[in-house]
Amino acid sequence: MNDNAFELSASKMRAEGMSEFSIAQFKHLYECWRSGDFGGSVREADVSPLKNVPAIRDIHESIDMDMALDAFSKTAFLKLNGGLGTSMGLEKAKSLLPVRRHKARQMRFIDIILGQVLTARKRLGVPLPLTFMDSFRTSHDTMTVLKKDRRFIQEEVPVEIIQHVEPKIDAQTGEPVSFPADSDLEWCPPGHGDIFATIWESGLLDTLQEQGMEYLFISNSDNLGARPSRTLAGHFAQSGAPFMIEVALRTDADRKGGHIVIDKKTGHLLLREMTQVDPADRSAAMSIKRHPYFNTNSIWVRVDALKEKLAEYEGVLPLPIIENKKTVDPADPSTRPVIQLETAMGSAVSLFDGATCVQVDRMRFLPVKTTDDLFIMRSDRFHLTDAYEMEDGNYNFPNVELDDRYYKNIADFNERFPYGVPSLAAANSVTIRGDWTFGRDVTMYGDAVLDDKGVSSYVPNGQYIGPQGVEPDEWV
Repeated sequence: MNDNAFELSASKMRAEGMSEFSIAQFKHLYECWRSGDFGGSVREADVSPLKNVPAIRDIHESIDMDMALDAFSKTAFLKLNGGLGTSMGLEKAKSLLPVRRHKARQMRFIDIILGQVLTARKRLGVPLPLTFMDSFRTSHDTMTVLKKDRRFIQEEVPVEIIQHVEPKIDAQTGEPVSFPADSDLEWCPPGHGDIFATIWESGLLDTLQEQGMEYLFISNSDNLGARPSRTLAGHFAQSGAPFMIEVALRTDADRKGGHIVIDKKTGHLLLREMTQVDPADRSAAMSIKRHPYFNTNSIWVRVDALKEKLAEYEGVLPLPIIENKKTVDPADPSTRPVIQLETAMGSAVSLFDGATCVQVDRMRFLPVKTTDDLFIMRSDRFHLTDAYEMEDGNYNFPNVELDDRYYKNIADFNERFPYGVPSLAAANSVTIRGDWTFGRDVTMYGDAVLDDKGVSSYVPNGQYIGPQGVEPDEWV
């Protein structure tokens, strides 16, 4: 690799008008990557499992609600909103994707988020400032929506901070990749761990302190379960902890996700992603009995503690590096291999003495990463309340596997469900193989299966689909 490769990236960033701070942050990531110092693997022998985390349902019964409301009145809300939803074929902010209707109105992620915030402000009389961390690709879409919503008024605290951007690295040369066919694809965000550097450079923490805000709640815009909570604000305030991660009980479906462990050497909490697990430790790391909790990527942090920690590291926290291997055009595997250097927000937990976790119910973890997830969100499993809460009876959802060839892209997905997705209230699992388009009022039950017929197929109005496929309509 070229020894001057980083300088080529720095020059490219300066030519685009990027700040010296953003270049310094990328230099930290780049030099760690070039040296092979990724934060390394986290061996099972060096950590202890996280156990006996206090649960929100128990906290709710015992907490002083007046104290909790006081803490909530000093809480700000920050949503990670930089994603385009490219995995679903979207080319705009993922938060503009329609989720479901409410009183005949089509509701997108961003509409539901705004509804949650405005409801909390009105019902509880709290300021609850809301800020989106947008990327250069999502900023215009997001700000257009916010300006059109006459109910949402916020003047003292900025409604947007802009995530940094960095060059994609040519996997062979270490130099910034060139892609004249679409120069926008030469750039990428540095992962959601960039939230801290973006907060630092934006001056948001100073503004929050000026407005009397002491606590900051950060979550993903595609997780509609991560709504404002005075109970959690009160618990966090009462705990005295500088940093708190919401965790949930793992199921078999969560075995491959990031989870929190305790570093035996320091006693600090650690976020361990599966990429950091040594092959010899994989079975232990995936054991939901040994490691019962997973990271929901929703965190609470004290504004003064975060400000002090960022000042200690001049705005660039020493987070483990994630080497994300892709092609320069993610939609075209024949294009040049690149490296995207990223960090994870939750990994900052290891930097704070006294950091803690709280166990939340599944109702606070409702992410939409794929059209499989969206299929459930749009179904009758959910009801969107007047408080903009996504409610379900037990939050124990059917396992859904839709044929990627016909349902992965959102346009293809919508085309095949022209009247909305089927009823899933009685479904244990859903497997669709092949190209099926659905009529009105279709119901799925049990372990519902549709097999590939090799041709485009249709489920007529009002049909039932179970383990044997579409039920025959003749008497036996």
